[in-house]
Amino acid sequence: MIIGVPKEIKPEENRVAIVPGGVETLVQKGHKVLVEKEAGLGSGFCDGEYKWAGAEIITKHEEVFYNSDLILKVKEPLPEEYPLLKEGQILFTYLHLSASYDLTMNLLKRKIIGIAYETVQTDDGFLPLLAPMSEIAGRMAPQEGAKFLEKPFGGRGILLSGVAGVPPANVVILGGGTVGFNSARIALGMGAQVTILDINPRRLRFLDEFFHGRVTTMIADSYNIKMVIKYADLLIGAVLIPGAKAPKLITKNMLRTMKPGSVFIDVAIDQGGCAETSRPTTHSNPIYEEEGIIHYTVTNMPGAVPRTATRALTLNTLPYIIELCDKGWKKASIDNPSLRRGINMVNGKITYKAVSEAFNLPYTPIDELI
Repeated sequence: MIIGVPKEIKPEENRVAIVPGGVETLVQKGHKVLVEKEAGLGSGFCDGEYKWAGAEIITKHEEVFYNSDLILKVKEPLPEEYPLLKEGQILFTYLHLSASYDLTMNLLKRKIIGIAYETVQTDDGFLPLLAPMSEIAGRMAPQEGAKFLEKPFGGRGILLSGVAGVPPANVVILGGGTVGFNSARIALGMGAQVTILDINPRRLRFLDEFFHGRVTTMIADSYNIKMVIKYADLLIGAVLIPGAKAPKLITKNMLRTMKPGSVFIDVAIDQGGCAETSRPTTHSNPIYEEEGIIHYTVTNMPGAVPRTATRALTLNTLPYIIELCDKGWKKASIDNPSLRRGINMVNGKITYKAVSEAFNLPYTPIDELI
């Protein structure tokens, strides 16, 4: 199989879809890998490393798409990349289709095989390809929040840890999954007071036991959410419904009850955001103020730490890439139910129910197409 690795063109996206070691593994298995010139530079991998590993370096972005059976990316294609995709081509990346009707319709039109990292799911519900980026985003959230709480950025002028005689900041985390858990670890380590809300009592029990009672745990109903955000200095949105649009848990009216200059980090922005006021931003212009609250809603948070993020991502994606290349997408999806759950569209048909429900479009079970 011919695997294409284009350079990411999303603003400030420095990750790359495969490391040189992964290229070497694929080449040794008899596959051909095309890597766009300087695709790995942002993550610290030069063209020479890819060439030494056996890749062919391609100068033009479009040629990577035209000459490949499988396209490996980190982020979803941008509008200028839509025409480069061809019927029957496999696209393996973070798709986040439920957050964009335009992206969904354009990819359907191209009749590609769209496999989303974020919906590959094991039998026990674990999301192995989303988890490493969720860990990174979760750990970044408190440090970004701490920065934007500083007065020069419009924040309340609060040190997250406080000092002797002065209480620390109150950090409220909506969602106790991978993002929320990692946010809590870092926020606690920085000395903040932490409250986590989740809808799953069993998850709250785990968090309470893990942190030895050092975090406050609460059920995430509307009453509790309204109550706790009033005293939050830093609010972190960490909610997730796999493959579906994020629920809007935070309304404008709720934000108006928060203290002016508080910070809201919406890690759920890739799936549309969990607040009515959330809209995507970039690393070069990461924040905006609405209802007196500083919003940080960068859609590719791990792109700020590409060396770490790329290595964490490709460590987990490579086994699935090998299966796709060795067996083809149909045989690989039959043999591996986790990979099968990641298939969002096939030849113009939506095969992931949450995506079809997001836009009220027809749904075709993947089992009917393999």
